[in-house]
Amino acid sequence: MIGGLWLFFTVVLLIFSLLTKQVPLFIVALLFFMAGGIARLWAHFCLNRVEYRRHLSSERVFFGEEIKMSVEVTNRKILPLPWLQVEEQVPDQVTPLKGEAAPAFSTNYQILTAIFSLSWYHRIKKYYPIKCNHRGYFTFGPAKLSSGDVFGFFTRYQEIETLDHLMVYPKMVPLEKLGIPSKQPLGEIRTTKHLFHDPVLMLGIREYQYGDSLKSIEWKSTARTGSLQTKIFEPTTTVDMGIFLDVRTVSLPYWSVDPEKFELAIVTAASLANQALSEEYRVGLYINKNSPGTAEMIHIPPSRHPEQLKHILEALALVHPVEVMPIARMLVTESRNLPWGSTMTVITASPGEELLSTLYQMKRVGRKVVLITIGSRDAINANGLTTYNISDDIGWEKMEAMSLSAKR
Repeated sequence: MIGGLWLFFTVVLLIFSLLTKQVPLFIVALLFFMAGGIARLWAHFCLNRVEYRRHLSSERVFFGEEIKMSVEVTNRKILPLPWLQVEEQVPDQVTPLKGEAAPAFSTNYQILTAIFSLSWYHRIKKYYPIKCNHRGYFTFGPAKLSSGDVFGFFTRYQEIETLDHLMVYPKMVPLEKLGIPSKQPLGEIRTTKHLFHDPVLMLGIREYQYGDSLKSIEWKSTARTGSLQTKIFEPTTTVDMGIFLDVRTVSLPYWSVDPEKFELAIVTAASLANQALSEEYRVGLYINKNSPGTAEMIHIPPSRHPEQLKHILEALALVHPVEVMPIARMLVTESRNLPWGSTMTVITASPGEELLSTLYQMKRVGRKVVLITIGSRDAINANGLTTYNISDDIGWEKMEAMSLSAKR
């Protein structure tokens, strides 16, 4: 805009000097016109052979940690850049600890602005410490470069489409700080090897013996042979835990979200998985929410693989509070794939009648179930269920301090 006005002014001045035959005025107008032309050429080539790179010091971090975002600009030509403005688009759920950030037009983003001055064949690098105080999967970029002539008459823009991604795992705290005894929700204590039979792993059939459970009778073989036959199961010392996270935070028939309860439920699930895996249990995670980009619900079978905690934390980092299936129905479906001796721990902020009825029924048939309620202070008819309540007034500042000790 300024460049256009400048050229218009110089052209008018040239015409006026010619009409009035004023040589000094003509020379001044010509100099102005030449300066405008040089400025225009400068602005036209200013961003040629300018390289821009963004780099994150880490692509995966825990809640509350800091990373460094480096911005590197290189001018690979003889033409200097008196000024270069970089507008970097960063998520508004991270906190830049250095630089000037302003709200962006895009939702959930902010603009981090920096101004550089580069001479010919010059490279400059700048670091921005960033506090990661929200879990999630975040995108950095694109970036917008703008530069021009030394007078500031003409400006040229260029957008850098390169994107970088950051995953922030949910915070983890010791279970005792949440009001949950660290051993009790984990099933059998592993101080001694406890031998039991897994009904999912059947080895064969034998004649019924006194003391055999009626649940183990193979009725088809009994009818065929005319005598009672009992199933033989494979013995195992493995204790599994299935963590069932309910993304619903408000009881039916309402369809809203309580963000604080939702985040507290995720913290509880992450902390519980971390504790169980440290006790050498096989841990799985089930969430009544679709996996990103698929129609399948989040389903991580129990495992003690070294990468299991990473997989669980990644799933929890990406989850959103959109229920696909009632947690009670998911519990019934997925429990069929869990060994009989495993513990099914349900984490919910809306313990409805359907869920309680399902848990009672599972307990009656011998399954190990634990219910962890979030934020609800209403009395629940436990009817023999192992139940814990985590208050939603625990205090996020306190939990953030506790998360550091949990990671150690």
